[in-house]
This record gives sequence, structure tokens and C-alpha cells, in this order.
Amino acid sequence: MEEYNSIKISALAEEDRPREKLLLKGKAALSDAELIAILIGSGSKNLSAVDLSKHILSKVNYDLAELAKLSLADLQKFKGIGEAKAISIVAALELGRRRKLITDSPKRPKITSSADVYNLMKTELLDEPVEHFYIVLLNRTNYVIRKQLISSGGTSGTVADPKIIFRYALDSLANSIILVHNHPSGSAKPSEQDRRLTTKLKEVGKNLDVPVVDHLIFTDVGYFSFADEGLM
Repeated sequence: MEEYNSIKISALAEEDRPREKLLLKGKAALSDAELIAILIGSGSKNLSAVDLSKHILSKVNYDLAELAKLSLADLQKFKGIGEAKAISIVAALELGRRRKLITDSPKRPKITSSADVYNLMKTELLDEPVEHFYIVLLNRTNYVIRKQLISSGGTSGTVADPKIIFRYALDSLANSIILVHNHPSGSAKPSEQDRRLTTKLKEVGKNLDVPVVDHLIFTDVGYFSFADEGLM
């Protein structure tokens, strides 16, 4: 990718170097670019680590959520970012995401609304670039038994085999299940295929006495609940 001339970190005043700035002023004083600069350690021939970090952030509109969606290969397209630096960025963003989402979630969650399901699934589906299909298995009092990945696919679809879904439900002695899949496109609108699948699995669940109580379409900015919309 294109570079531009910039002063190197070594030439900056000590208080403006990311590591020294963190020591002198604390972590909150650092910008996103400076924090990333600490992760990658060095820049390229013509860019300091800070300016390389700013360049990367500019390509994702300074949105850390968008940065988290970049793969190792995507990051290595930036001149000055090799495999080791790309791994450092991906690992740091994943740690940050896990810390926030896990500490925000109860250890044994109870589902009382579609919003509970959405929050429950953020750890698995937030920032995912491909589609995944999960089921949430519930006991008689709507506590979560577990979340189970059924399949992963491309950017526009995945497979949800009723035999696999209800095998997990029966093996876990689930009282009911919730279907969840993400739309990497960002649109929460259900497709005709989503509607047909929901109807099909609802009927199977009714016959097996393991009702499907909702189907949630997950996006990074919101969701669609079939139950909320009166479609279950």
C-alpha cells in the first residue's frame, strides 16, 4: 500500500513516544494509533510505527470494530506489516473483545427476551466475516444449557441440517431451542430461505416436543427476532 514521508519515533520528544508516553501519562493518554504502534513495535522504511498505525486505521475509518474484522492476510497487505505484527494486532483485539463480552455476561445466563439472546451470542458472532449457524439449548426454566455451533459457511449462507440440530437438542435433554445465525452483510432482514427454514424447523421441533421458540438473525449493529415479529 502507498506510503508517505513522516518523522520517525526516535526523532520525537520523549514524552511523545508511545511507550514512554504510556509510562509518563498512563494508558488512557494514548490514542488508538499509539496503542497499535506499541503492539507492532516498529514501522516501515518511511513510516514510524505511529504513522503506519494511523495509515491502517484510516483505511477502516478509524473504527476498531472494522479493524477487528481484518484477517491476517488483510493486515499484511499494508507495507511494513508482516505476519508477526499482524498476529499481534489480531491477538490484542481478540483479547479486548473477550474481556468485554465475557465480563459483561453472566456465568449461567437465563433467556427472558430476544435481547438476552443477542448479548449471549456476541462472543461467537461479533465481527465474524462469514455466516455461522448456532442453536441455543434451554432447560425448562429457560436457563442456557449451552450454545452449539451447527455449521459455518460463506458470506451469504450456511447449512442447518434438522437431523444435526435436533440430535444435539435431544442429547442435551433440552426443553426448547433458539436458532441463531449471523448476516455478515449487516442486514438483519430475513431472506425467503430464512423464513422457510424457520417454518421447517419449527414443525420438526413441535413433533419432537422440543419447540423452537425463536430464530435470531444477528448483525454487529442489531438483530431480527422472528418471535418479536410474531412469526413463530
